[in-house]
Amino acid sequence: MDLEIWDILPNEQLYTYSQPSHIETQCGFIGYLCGDMDTDGNGFFTTWNDHDRELKTQEFKDEFDEVINALRFNPEYEGILKNRSALMKYCFNHMSCQMADGRSFGIRVDTKQNSYLCRLNPNKGEYNFYIYAYRKDWLDQHLREAQKGVRFIDPHYRELFRLPDGSKVRIRHKDGSSSERICRYIDDYHAIIGNNLYHICEFAEQMEYLGNTVEPADKRLVPPGKEDHEHESSAR
Repeated sequence: MDLEIWDILPNEQLYTYSQPSHIETQCGFIGYLCGDMDTDGNGFFTTWNDHDRELKTQEFKDEFDEVINALRFNPEYEGILKNRSALMKYCFNHMSCQMADGRSFGIRVDTKQNSYLCRLNPNKGEYNFYIYAYRKDWLDQHLREAQKGVRFIDPHYRELFRLPDGSKVRIRHKDGSSSERICRYIDDYHAIIGNNLYHICEFAEQMEYLGNTVEPADKRLVPPGKEDHEHESSAR
């Protein structure tokens, strides 16, 4: 089996964790495998968690087994999942795939039809890997759209700013307090803000009614007219 392995991009790191159900559906999320390599580092104990059973076809199951076996036993892929020593060696030889938390390492493994976004952790006593399986075309389409950013408007539909998918908005409340909420892109008119799904106009009207104002929590903005781009990494 031919695999393409990439260092995970910053905007893909979000997809090595469970997502809100709307996003999982848009991305063609099939399910994920988590596993650890036991106390001595030579075990391989795993748990599979279903998401979309209709996408978990026999063809997918056969391919998934091949992918895992290739990552464990095929020297062409450096034995990433052979044991914890091999996993640690791979991670420390590929520091470019270190994730934002500073403890995990991320890779994307592509086949013709599917993408496997992997969060790797070589530390003893913890889960050593999570592998999230997606339909590749669905995932790439969502990633391209999400680059537009989460739109914030006023009740008259004037755009205030756009935030990168997965960043935080700060809400300044009428009483002088403030709170921050993570924002996730759904489409040009809908977003998940905190734990709730909003139409962007509904959110703007709610903020005005409550006397709140909004601003970027970390001042990162998506520039107007930002163009979509393809995956920028190159296969190893």
